[in-house]
Amino acid sequence: MSTITNNFAAQSTPSNGYLSQVGAAARSLLSALLAVKPYQELAVKDAGASSRASRAATKPSPRQRARDIAALYAEANRHESSMPNLSAELRFMASRG
Repeated sequence: MSTITNNFAAQSTPSNGYLSQVGAAARSLLSALLAVKPYQELAVKDAGASSRASRAATKPSPRQRARDIAALYAEANRHESSMPNLSAELRFMASRG
């Protein structure tokens, strides 16, 4: 990793103090942007995400499925006059189940 250096004299002038602060802020920003999370922390987060995904992949109940299909048909009827193509797509999606 390269380091940031400057060619200014090591005096206690206001400009040197300001440049030092700007440099420190830039180094802090770069370190925050390039920071890598520990592997164990990422593994725990991935395990939580995969368990949520598996729960989301479960099939809905027949009642929920019928409610979703009815909602698609209702949306299709609502937009029939203004957007007939959208209505056709919604009806097609509802027919696929």
